[in-house]
Amino acid sequence: MNITRENIDELNAVVKVDIAKEDYAGKVEKILKDYRKNANIPGFRKGHVPMGMVKKQYGQAVLVDEVNKLLQDSLNNYLTEEKLDVLGNPIPKEQENFDWNKEEYTFEFELGLAPEFDVNLELEKPVTHYNIVADEKMVNNQIESIRKQYGKLISKDEAEEGDIVAGTFKNEEEGIEKETSVELEKLKGKRNLNKFVGAKVGDSFTLKTKNLFEDDHELIQHLGIEHDKAHDLDIEVEFTVKEINHRELAELNQELFDKLFGEGKVTSEDELKEKIKEDAAKQFKQQSDQQLMNDMTKQLIEQTKFELPKEFLQKWIQTVGEKPMTEEEAKEEYEKSEEGLRYQLIEGKIVNENNLTVEFEDLKAFAKEKIKEQMAQFGQMNPGDKELDDIAARILSNQDEVKRMSEQLMNEKLLGFYKEKMSFEEKEVTYDEFVKEIYE
Repeated sequence: MNITRENIDELNAVVKVDIAKEDYAGKVEKILKDYRKNANIPGFRKGHVPMGMVKKQYGQAVLVDEVNKLLQDSLNNYLTEEKLDVLGNPIPKEQENFDWNKEEYTFEFELGLAPEFDVNLELEKPVTHYNIVADEKMVNNQIESIRKQYGKLISKDEAEEGDIVAGTFKNEEEGIEKETSVELEKLKGKRNLNKFVGAKVGDSFTLKTKNLFEDDHELIQHLGIEHDKAHDLDIEVEFTVKEINHRELAELNQELFDKLFGEGKVTSEDELKEKIKEDAAKQFKQQSDQQLMNDMTKQLIEQTKFELPKEFLQKWIQTVGEKPMTEEEAKEEYEKSEEGLRYQLIEGKIVNENNLTVEFEDLKAFAKEKIKEQMAQFGQMNPGDKELDDIAARILSNQDEVKRMSEQLMNEKLLGFYKEKMSFEEKEVTYDEFVKEIYE
């Protein structure tokens, strides 16, 4: 066997594999002899079928199979030995009138080669790391939400503003019949509110769906309709009142504080506000860090210039899926995935050059930390080491979980590395300000 490579340019090459008879003949002969021992052909005793008949019936299929195995193994070994960093997979070049009756074969494969480039961690444009804090409005809204959640419902005979009215929305033509509870403060406009205010159990009245609620998602929930239908739905629905309740807010007292955070952990409304701010900061940190990662990634892609074997990759995309793509479809898919591929190469270079690795002990510690966080949500604040080890062992026996957590941990290591090596500006903002800057 002989393997040679011709470099077309810095990003494209062709590998030529020459296979001679002596490379495959022994394996083919052995397999055919095994076939002969076990072949059941009418008119011949088992193991006494003439070899010529076995070769005629199975010879070419065995030959093709063995040559393809040999070809795949030798090509993989060549790429490893030559330390070729290829993109995608080798693409076999088509050969017209290929003849399997010959004794020697030649195969050619197109290769797409990864580019050589350097990564400069000094960002050309400033990147902001947002420190998102809970403002007074958010804290007060959270306190009100807690008081509602732990408050109690008081039954009433007649609806007033701020009440909760249970009943059924109905429209026979549209197939709508949905039992629900409407919080009157979420209605849009005085006209809709006035239909409910003063209503009693058993009353029915009609409402227009357009502009019924401040948020279209409320319409989806209360009518049981599809998301796409909610925005433009403009029909009349009948609402029949079944129950009226007023929500009495829970008092901000020690009993409520203990129920929320454990005995004696919070003892005043001021401490409650501080606890809400702390918990919000923890939740916002993940969002803030992810935005920093996104912005740094974008900067690295923009300032790290290198060429890709574009034509090769488009050709490879055509063949790699379950169904072959057209040239136009492959081009479109390449354009969608090019930025991701560029960052994959940049990230790989950073990881390799800076020895950023995920060891098993790192993964185990990471898994145990995540388990503790989840258990804390259900009130289990101090799980034992043995319990954590047992749960972590079960999780890490699942390869899909190992892959997912390894990627998550590597992402955290990369973020830590970026924070240490790359410059950024800190900026304190409220959540509303953060959303406005990022998404608007």
